[in-house]
Order: sequence, then C-alpha cells, then structure tokens
Amino acid sequence: MQQIADIRKDYKLKELGESTAAPDALAQFGRWWEEAMASQIDEVNAMTLATVSPGGLPDARIVLLKGFDERGFVFFTNYDSRKGEDMAAHPRATLLFFWKELERQVRISGAVEKVSVAESDAYFHSRPVGSQLGAWASPQSQVIADRSVLDHNLGEVTRRYGPGEIPRPPHWGGYRVVPVSIEFWQGRPSRLHDRLLYTRNEAANTWSIDRLAP
Repeated sequence: MQQIADIRKDYKLKELGESTAAPDALAQFGRWWEEAMASQIDEVNAMTLATVSPGGLPDARIVLLKGFDERGFVFFTNYDSRKGEDMAAHPRATLLFFWKELERQVRISGAVEKVSVAESDAYFHSRPVGSQLGAWASPQSQVIADRSVLDHNLGEVTRRYGPGEIPRPPHWGGYRVVPVSIEFWQGRPSRLHDRLLYTRNEAANTWSIDRLAP
C-alpha cells in the first residue's frame, strides 16, 4: 500500500511570468477562467469558501461560483446557514479554486457584501424548480431529527406553491466577494512554483503585482 508521504506529482504543464500576466487581476482571472472552461474541467466553478465564525474559528466548504465581473465574485446560499452567520459577524472571506488539470490555483480574498434583491431574484428564478423548493425546505445548518424532516418540508412547500411561481425565500440570496488581493499559482517542476500576487490600490483603482517565493 502506497504511503501517504510518497504521494506526489511534478508540475510542468505551464508557467506564469510577469511579462505575460495581465496588469488587471480580474482580466487575468478571465484568461484563466476561459482556459479552465475550454479544458472541460468537471464542476469548473466549484470553489472553497473560507470564513471565520463569530467565535473566531476558521471554517471552509465548497460552493459554486455563479458570476464574476469588475465588482467581484458571486455565489448564492442560505443567509441563515453557518457560513451566513460567519459572514454576518466577519464580512470577509477567501475563495480558492484548484484546477488540478491545469496545475493551477487561484486564491481570492476580500470583503463580503450581499448582492441586490434584483440579482438574487433573477438567479433564484433561473434555478430548476426542485432547487427552488429545496431552498424553502431546508433549514440549512440546523440540527434535524432525520431525513424525514426534509421530505416533510418539501411536501409542504410543494403543496403550498403548486404549479405557480415560487417566490424567493427571504433567507436565501447572493453574496459578492469584493477582492482586495488575488493570487495566481501555477505549478512548476521541483516545487519551484510561479506565484503572482495582485493587490488592489483602492484609491487609484489599480493593481500592484508581486512575485512570491514558492
């Protein structure tokens, strides 16, 4: 049986240099996003969301990116969930993408804000009906007796709304991570990886770029 300490991979697909990197962090993310999409990575929009609890305990889980632009990176969830409570207490977060097929990571850190009601409504009504009903049925992160609680709740909301339009729950909507720093990591041989850290200059609305040692 292979020992855990012996599991390793030498990265050598690509490189990342200052001369070819975009001067704007969002533009650089856009480049890598298009390459990731073209690579047909399974669940390319899956990302780790790291938060801090009201008591100061770090936590992390996988969520799905649902949009990005010059304002930041958007995902949707239950506001009353554990991550929602974390972000209410400490409105800052880090997002992490790991695209192993491209030997790349992207780490995004910044402030968190709720998206507009219109944005939340528009995305909610674009979801499959089952997902819309599920947002009502699940008291996310709360302790429940067993699976039958979810089945019962789903039956109740299905009967309540029938074939008509399902309203967005007031406890469900979107968050935007407004980046103050974005690090692009490209795997390289001998663990001498390329790491470029973009830091936002808020006043000038520009980005500085620094190379980090691996």
